[in-house]
Amino acid sequence: MLVTIEPKSPRPEWLRAPAPVGGNYRDLKRLVEELKLHTVCESAACPNIGDCWNRLTATFMILGNVCTRRCGFCAVQKGAPLTVDYDEPRRVAEACAVLGLKFAVITSVNRDDRKDGGAELFAMTIRAIRERLPGCGVEVLVPDFQGSHAAMDVVLDASPDVLNHNTETVPRLYRQVRLGARYERSLDMLAYVKRTRPGIPAKSGLMLGLGETIEEVLSVMRDLRSAGVDILTLGQYLRPSPKHLPILRYVPMDEFADLKKQGYQMGFSHVESGPLVRSSYHAADAIA
Repeated sequence: MLVTIEPKSPRPEWLRAPAPVGGNYRDLKRLVEELKLHTVCESAACPNIGDCWNRLTATFMILGNVCTRRCGFCAVQKGAPLTVDYDEPRRVAEACAVLGLKFAVITSVNRDDRKDGGAELFAMTIRAIRERLPGCGVEVLVPDFQGSHAAMDVVLDASPDVLNHNTETVPRLYRQVRLGARYERSLDMLAYVKRTRPGIPAKSGLMLGLGETIEEVLSVMRDLRSAGVDILTLGQYLRPSPKHLPILRYVPMDEFADLKKQGYQMGFSHVESGPLVRSSYHAADAIA
């Protein structure tokens, strides 16, 4: 069970991220506002927003910015979902073209109100980017679609360059951390990707510091490899507000380094492991 205390030690120096300032940051923020788009960088209060936006990289969040689930770690707004905007894929593609992106990352809120979980909009966005900006790689970070293989097929038929779905934490903590999700369902969806589209790299990630043990983390890593997952991300959970789940531990740098080493030993093709690593952190590097 998670307790509601913060770790006694102050936030370590290695968790200090660059402030969100600079010309590129301002230009990207203006573009997102003009095109009426959402980014997970802002909606999920990502600590890397200053670094990434100054490098003109962002993770676009489609299907609105209101989630139908209430995960205890996430800063994204919860409640009644917004109306689906079928022009959104075009505007995302326009933003990618203006930025001259070589690699784009697309994610979404959970849309359990829709039969396909929003898969149609993912496919439309992939195709819109490819049409507007040929040669731009596309990674999609998808929800679990409530276990619907048919919904996953809709996304896979659009041939993303990477299919990402995060397990987020260890099975023991799912009820506290991922309300409405199931560990086995997430594994099944990742395994389905590799079983039906072996040429598309599968990716997943976990947050650390929520009370999991290292052996539990290693067990999840082994499960992911057994499911065929190619790319792994491991990062430190950071509490978005006092209303969210507490940080129980700051994971030291050497522990992240050891997990990265063990990930490669298990057979992952690419591992990003560090305190500020997030799902889309240096995403293009994984398939370079």
